[in-house]
Amino acid sequence: MEDMGAVQHLLKKIYGEKIGNLAFDKILPIIDRFPPRKGRGRGYFSQEDVFLITYGDTLKNEGERPLETLYKFSLRHFKDVFSTIHILPFSPFSSDDGFSVIDFFTVNPELGTWKNIRRLGREFQLMFDLVLNHVSAKSMWFQNYLAEKPNYEDLAIEVDPLADLSLVTRPRSLPLLTRFKKTSDDPVYVWTTFSADQIDLNYKSLEVLKQMVKALLFYVAQGATSIRLDAVAYIWKEIGTTCIHLPQAHQLVQLFRSILNVVAPDVLLITETNVPHDENMSYFGDGHNEAQMIYNFTLPPLLFYTFAREDSTVLSEWAKDLKVTSDSNTFFNFTASHDGIGVRPLEGILPQAEIDKLIDVVKENGGRVSYKRNSDGSDSPYELNITYVDALSTPGTTKKSWHAQKFLASQSIQYALPGVPASYIHSVLGSRNWEVGVGQTRRDRTINREKLQVDNVSSQLKDPETFRSQIFYRYIKMIKTRRKQSAFHPNAGFEILEINPQVFVIARYAEDQKLYAVTNISSKRVTASFSRAGAPVRMRDVITGEIFRTDALTLNPYQFLWLSTMDR
Repeated sequence: MEDMGAVQHLLKKIYGEKIGNLAFDKILPIIDRFPPRKGRGRGYFSQEDVFLITYGDTLKNEGERPLETLYKFSLRHFKDVFSTIHILPFSPFSSDDGFSVIDFFTVNPELGTWKNIRRLGREFQLMFDLVLNHVSAKSMWFQNYLAEKPNYEDLAIEVDPLADLSLVTRPRSLPLLTRFKKTSDDPVYVWTTFSADQIDLNYKSLEVLKQMVKALLFYVAQGATSIRLDAVAYIWKEIGTTCIHLPQAHQLVQLFRSILNVVAPDVLLITETNVPHDENMSYFGDGHNEAQMIYNFTLPPLLFYTFAREDSTVLSEWAKDLKVTSDSNTFFNFTASHDGIGVRPLEGILPQAEIDKLIDVVKENGGRVSYKRNSDGSDSPYELNITYVDALSTPGTTKKSWHAQKFLASQSIQYALPGVPASYIHSVLGSRNWEVGVGQTRRDRTINREKLQVDNVSSQLKDPETFRSQIFYRYIKMIKTRRKQSAFHPNAGFEILEINPQVFVIARYAEDQKLYAVTNISSKRVTASFSRAGAPVRMRDVITGEIFRTDALTLNPYQFLWLSTMDR
């Protein structure tokens, strides 16, 4: 079989001829246990693809397992809105809200069971996280390593603490190495990129590779239609290099893609790499051999900057390059997630002075800043910890109603760009900074991870005066409208129109529709008239149904329109 040949070829490329063949012999029985499935008949993407990002226990109800609560709330409010629900890590864990996995093959009993997840999967497509860079220090895997049991000797990456690791790219300001003691009482220093509780896995070990391939295919068997490769850029280490984006990291992504091509060609791979745009783009590979989607990490901070400065110039210039070389690829567009707003993706786009101004806005709006360690030992901003809703707040304004409108305007741009859109549940629900949670955990990221009582949420949604209600129903209507527009197909053509710095305009076009998404990103009433050769002057806003003249267009503060031809 051709795809199995690709798997074997990649293993030899990563490990060399002899070890590559051994690796193939180890993983072939795992692959053979899964009967091959058919690919997606309609192609990978559609304008109806919209993802919801949520923890399994963001919504809670007394006496009910959270995954059951999520199922009921989603069935009531999100059916025909979101095509896919991304349940953030739901395995037993020891820290980092799920990303320190203790057991990849079980569901945290505090959340529910595999039965709960499969039930949700009958109503929605599902995305699971494959946390493939590290494992919990409390996991049986790592405990077996410390006990020096067979097959676990090479699980972790042991490093001489005197080794020169100054070139290593660091996403945290914590120590890179952590000291542990083995059963033999021998002290070892192991690689811990993200925290002392998150032990980096050693992919030079064929046992590690075998277990992660097993986890990948197990998730497919449990109903995953998309797999998020968490922190994938860091998974291969070579001392004397940056240890990020190494060729072997890309080859491992290609390996997972090739394995899915054999077993489940309908399942999508999505890479999570919080890095500058050009580095991020490399995970598309040649357009066919790596991820189908990449997280568009530059969008959240750049869109935030656009509204903070009330100037769309930089966003417009950047958006012109949102092109992919293959219909097999597209961007995973998001503005908020369980993490904060990454700063590194702005490198090369904004000068440091402008980034510093963004940091001031975040602090003024009640947010915090996380830092990373640089090669010279200094620290620099890595992530802005704040809800996206409050990042778009304007302290001191007398126009409180503008806050909801301003936030929704930002989302309208996200949903108009080429790619598949994804919304964090706290954005859809209009959640604010969770200061109490930060006080409880002493972790800045908690500010955007509030646990909500579903009865309170439902009560607030019923009251049109509440902020949640003002965000939620308009957001849902916008998503439903988007799903009906062929011009919003993720790979449909686009053009950026620069007609006024205070207005962002993108034209999207399919064979049967051309649509102009026009957004006032300022607090002022502006004129954004435009007339294109061959374009009708009178167009309908597909969200409200109102008719507008494009040659005499006046927009209120933060007003947005999706203008389509009258016959639609």
